[in-house]
Amino acid sequence: MGKETGFLELDRQDRSYAAPEERLQHYKEFTIPHSEGELKGQASRCMNCGIPYCHNGCPVNNIIPDWNHLVYTNEWREALINLHSTNNFPEFTGRICPAPCEAACTLNITDAPVTIKSIECAIVDKGWEEGWITPEPPKQRTGKTVAVVGSGPAGMACAQQLARAGHSVTLFEKNDRVGGLMRYGIPDFKMEKHLINRRAGQMEAEGVHFRTSTEVGVDISMKTLKENFDAIVLSGGAEEARQLDITGAEMSGVRLAMEFLTQQNKRNAGDDEQRAAPRGTLTATGKHVIVIGGGDTGSDCVGTSNRQGAKSVTQLEIMPQPPEKEDKLLTWPHWPLKMRTSSSHEEGVDRDFSVLTKRVVGENGTVTGLECVRLEWEGREMKEVEGSNFTLPADLILLAMGFTGPRKTGMLDQAAVEHDARGNVKANTIDYRTSDENVWACGDMRRGQSLVVWAIREGRQCARSVDEALMGRTDLPR
Repeated sequence: MGKETGFLELDRQDRSYAAPEERLQHYKEFTIPHSEGELKGQASRCMNCGIPYCHNGCPVNNIIPDWNHLVYTNEWREALINLHSTNNFPEFTGRICPAPCEAACTLNITDAPVTIKSIECAIVDKGWEEGWITPEPPKQRTGKTVAVVGSGPAGMACAQQLARAGHSVTLFEKNDRVGGLMRYGIPDFKMEKHLINRRAGQMEAEGVHFRTSTEVGVDISMKTLKENFDAIVLSGGAEEARQLDITGAEMSGVRLAMEFLTQQNKRNAGDDEQRAAPRGTLTATGKHVIVIGGGDTGSDCVGTSNRQGAKSVTQLEIMPQPPEKEDKLLTWPHWPLKMRTSSSHEEGVDRDFSVLTKRVVGENGTVTGLECVRLEWEGREMKEVEGSNFTLPADLILLAMGFTGPRKTGMLDQAAVEHDARGNVKANTIDYRTSDENVWACGDMRRGQSLVVWAIREGRQCARSVDEALMGRTDLPR
């Protein structure tokens, strides 16, 4: 794989970013890609490690050493074929996946993994530039019909695979555009939405029929779907946001992160303010912003707040601050817990850990501050530090504390399928079938809040199960 001594001759060099003062002026992607020569050098670092742990680190099981070698030998089109054999949408994962494959790379033992994510992104971007990526319609139709409900990465992957198998696929989406939280939850500066539009165009040419602005369970019933489709796939995501249960949280200045992010993404898409913000305009301009939640969604709120011109941005996390560096002997090749600083953090934010929110402070229903207390952690047990209460100034408090599972009202109530102990739709990872034999579930709706790459994996595997159930056999990959 690569060059036998490549990892000894070249250091890891990842993609760079435009300067913060430049990128804060817009919502476009600001990653500066490698040149082809640089990519060839980085691909050459993929060593003959014997056991490619990166395979197991990647949820879609990308054949990473193979396409690294193909880039090294300038066989870009073959690299693209290899990459697409396991991943329908590498341009999504090449931008917003946290790259567990790199954590599992053998060279990560010395903190210098191969730049797998950057190479993946470069392969698929070149494929689009060269015109190598075209629709792949089936050679013949099966006459079978499938409804896929939810057009996030799981639903898109499932629908594309089933359409290529020859089935007539209708992809239902309650919002006005396809993409799910990739469209409305991921800021454009991390992934521009023309990438989703381009894939949707390919899928339409392959036979997928999109029905946007159609909420199953409201605009069309599950009963109607069962009467008109041979199979139904539930891929609606985990949209039930965790709420803040403290005094004052009912004030109008306390809002969900997804509402905040969705509004800005709709503005970026050209929507007027009435369409972008039906409940009223929500911006951080000139405000003291507090983001509660230390994950990726919280980071996205930080980056968006700074672009909107917030007066200050503070991000709070209830858990203790992770170590700067993980213990390789305990964690490798698994995903490690360690301090992570995103590009949005680098643009300006005060981060605080081991903080518990106690009360939202306000005057006449308007948020003015957030009362907090510091915590001590002993294992999994937390204890408030006596006398450590403090109040932060706040005009806008954004809740980015994760999701508790799929929404139950509407579609799931009508589907009447079983749920697991966590409130997700119950289905295993062998056949993805629910308690209704004609209904399948995949992605976050089945597994709970997770990564885009896991959603793509589940969508692909679910499609294989549906195809096998409808046809008695399947050629779709698992």
